[in-house]
Amino acid sequence: MTAKIRSVEAFSADFVRLESAAVRVVFVHGSVANGPTTFTALEPLRGRFELVVPNRGGYPPGPLLDRIDFEEQAEELGPLLADGAHLVGHSYGGVIALLMAARTPEAVRSLTVSEPPAFAVARGQPEVDRLIAELEAFFAAGPHEPADYLRGFLAIVGSATRLPDPLPAELEQGARAAMAERAPWEAEIPLDELAAAPFPKLVLSGGHNAAFDAVCDVLEERLGAERAVLPGAGHSIPRAPGYAERLEAFLT
Repeated sequence: MTAKIRSVEAFSADFVRLESAAVRVVFVHGSVANGPTTFTALEPLRGRFELVVPNRGGYPPGPLLDRIDFEEQAEELGPLLADGAHLVGHSYGGVIALLMAARTPEAVRSLTVSEPPAFAVARGQPEVDRLIAELEAFFAAGPHEPADYLRGFLAIVGSATRLPDPLPAELEQGARAAMAERAPWEAEIPLDELAAAPFPKLVLSGGHNAAFDAVCDVLEERLGAERAVLPGAGHSIPRAPGYAERLEAFLT
């Protein structure tokens, strides 16, 4: 049996009627890159799972949005879990995945998040407060031209992504979508509810940034989660060596 990779451009209850004998895994991408671009290393999961890889609202090939909110997108993506699925979120998508799992824990088989910028859970730690201040200043002052914005933003979060020049249309839209996102440290993560949920949790980090490490430390401790460090790709954890293999080991 060959697993399916599905790309979803809009979200409604229609998507819960996907037919597959395989166990479903729902992936939620982060900022800048859409779903299929983010999760390119999924080949080892084929044949064992149905891979559902949606494109969040505002990201290509869908239309741009003036505002992107993690709470709204957690609600929009919820039906993809259907009657039970593993849930995997990267970066901003990790914040969304945490909220999705707390909303409907009965529909979650397991939860994996990689470096979610849920900085509110670790406020008061100097490295976290410094990164929030740096990002707030960057978002307020710009630059707001897509290519320059991406270079500055990726440098701050520690992504190893190399930008083509000029930006292709898809990447330019991804930059504009990132600029429209609500600040992720505004998210209120219900840690107690998630800790009480019976499904297993896995937290992944890249070992490159003290602020992201601090968030992952809190999630590991408060959620009773497994923890793995995948170096080699900075913040772009799904591109790190061993990503798909570590995820597969956890899911199985």
